[in-house]
Amino acid sequence: MTGLEIGFATIGVMMLLIWLGLHVAIALGLTSFVGVWLLKDSADVATSMLAQGASDAVASHIFGVVPLFVLMGFLVSIADIGKDAFEVANQGLRRLRGGLGVATVAANAIFAAITGISIASAAVFTRVAVPEMLRFGYKPGFATGVVAGSSVLGMLIPPSLLMILYGFLAEVSVGSMFLAGVVPGLLLALAYGIGIVLMARFWPSYVGGRQEGDADGALMGGMEMAGKIGPIILLVGAVLGGIYGGLFTATDAGAVGAGGALLIALYKRKLDSKKLWQVLTETGHVTVAVSFLIIGASLYTRMLALSGVPQFLVEGISHAGLGPLGFLFVYILLVIVLGCFIDSSSIMLIVLPLMLPIAMGFDMNLIWFGIITIVAVEIGLLTPPFGLSVFVIKSTINDPAISLRTIFVGTLPFAGIMLVTLIILMLFPQLTLALL
Repeated sequence: MTGLEIGFATIGVMMLLIWLGLHVAIALGLTSFVGVWLLKDSADVATSMLAQGASDAVASHIFGVVPLFVLMGFLVSIADIGKDAFEVANQGLRRLRGGLGVATVAANAIFAAITGISIASAAVFTRVAVPEMLRFGYKPGFATGVVAGSSVLGMLIPPSLLMILYGFLAEVSVGSMFLAGVVPGLLLALAYGIGIVLMARFWPSYVGGRQEGDADGALMGGMEMAGKIGPIILLVGAVLGGIYGGLFTATDAGAVGAGGALLIALYKRKLDSKKLWQVLTETGHVTVAVSFLIIGASLYTRMLALSGVPQFLVEGISHAGLGPLGFLFVYILLVIVLGCFIDSSSIMLIVLPLMLPIAMGFDMNLIWFGIITIVAVEIGLLTPPFGLSVFVIKSTINDPAISLRTIFVGTLPFAGIMLVTLIILMLFPQLTLALL
């Protein structure tokens, strides 16, 4: 077999193994090991590559950003910051038609700026926002759709685990990825807010609900609102302001964020020894999972480079005459289709080693390409049959009257808004690169 034949065969086998249920990192590592063995006709070379690749993948100082931001996310979740953000947003938007939906988006945007995990956002706001929206007569599909749609902000507004993963795969600055995600994240949140208001005005049968009045609950005073939102603003300002101002690196920002989140949790008396141990344990679990993914991706990239598959694809795309825009639309379509069946990180691990050389061949800015990739990947969290956010909401809400079909139908308008936003970001790269 030629190198190309071996490379394409390992890609097919890897996809089959993932489809059969094998963990992505193991599938990547196993097929990479076998691929190098076949390419070099030596098990010793393949073993050496496995050991060296594993060491190189996680030995860098920048890798410290992973456990630090994961720890920060778990701590702010324990501190009920998502609930505080929702209460403050609801206070300001209670008289707006569809106001609870817009408040959920606003609170999710705030929560996303200090967590970086879409699934955490979906779980928190299913408990906080969905019961409140149902209480005011909003349709179950709309209520759950808002939460699912706005949960994707957790991976777009920095800090974001997907941005960290992309930074490792593309060998670009994680701090630059964080800054590049700010404007697209706010743009998507604004698009959601406008979409909700328009749907409430012109599609009331889908939205339902009634405007909230002063009699529906006690109004918070200015000091109470400041007490709830103040710590959030300070934490976000410290993390992103430090990176943007050049005061420290993304890894340092993770340490500052984790320390700040710990202080907030202690100040609000939400953290005891049992919860602290739980947070540390969960942080370890997520960090180890991400480490294995990065190691598997590193081995996979090296094997593909040896096989010549990326170079073959670059030449094929160039000769096909698609051009940068044509390639981009084909790539986005591929990612969205894969998102219907595979989780976000797996998609990036599979397609980026193949597509990054092509993007570089077209002289695309890899920071902008990364944001485009993340938005396209996150659409998959909302699409059937395996939209992960939908399943998280279903398991969290635990209401047999709200079916998976109801939630999936409710997310469709928000998936459409994401697609429109993605096209805007593709056509106007300066939106993504504005802060760089």
